[in-house]
Amino acid sequence: MIARERLGDIERLVLSRPERRNALTPAMFEDLAGHVERAGDARVLLLLGEGTVFCAGFDLDLCVGEAGDGNLRALLEGLSRCIAALRALPCPVVVGVQGAAIAGGCALLGGGDVVVAHPEAKLGYPVTRLGISPAVSAPFMGIAPGQARRLMLDPGLIDGHRAHAMGLVHELHDEPAARAMELAEELAAKPPHALAATKRWLNELSPANAGQGLDVSLSLVGSDESRRLLAAALQKK
Repeated sequence: MIARERLGDIERLVLSRPERRNALTPAMFEDLAGHVERAGDARVLLLLGEGTVFCAGFDLDLCVGEAGDGNLRALLEGLSRCIAALRALPCPVVVGVQGAAIAGGCALLGGGDVVVAHPEAKLGYPVTRLGISPAVSAPFMGIAPGQARRLMLDPGLIDGHRAHAMGLVHELHDEPAARAMELAEELAAKPPHALAATKRWLNELSPANAGQGLDVSLSLVGSDESRRLLAAALQKK
């Protein structure tokens, strides 16, 4: 469910579950993390989503029933691993967002160095209403702390224009995947040692407390309230 293609110096990874709006599963995170961690020789990594939506977040159908708590833990751990792996790459990461990037899908943007979104795309972290903490995403959000607090506590969504204004995305375009590819090609033409050195410096400048954020989100898994809210949300689908 993760399509991989090497296009010259560009590693192209695509969330490929369009029939479920690319809703994320533990297996997808395992696959994505593996591809990212093996992409160190690429000059640019390009991350896209197949179909009309970049990513609708976790597949919540997996988070109820006997295996629900275990799956939710695996999803949170997989998300944290993938974002950290994207951040750790020596090459730039470019992300193209169409349709929507919601909850875990929006969190993946935290691994991108350049994010291009459609002006009308819907973005946000509407998981508090499900009894899930979005704290796993907090260490990787490249926006002002006040903006991050508002976005993570607010269960609503914002459009691309507002996301661009607050720095959640860096460029708006009617064809985000095509524009992301253009930017990837431009970056791939630059000296890789200079880009790698700059990424190392940027990561040192803003270290992420990834483990602490993950622990906060995991602490709510298995609570009666969380189970009840998840079940109620799925009944309304």
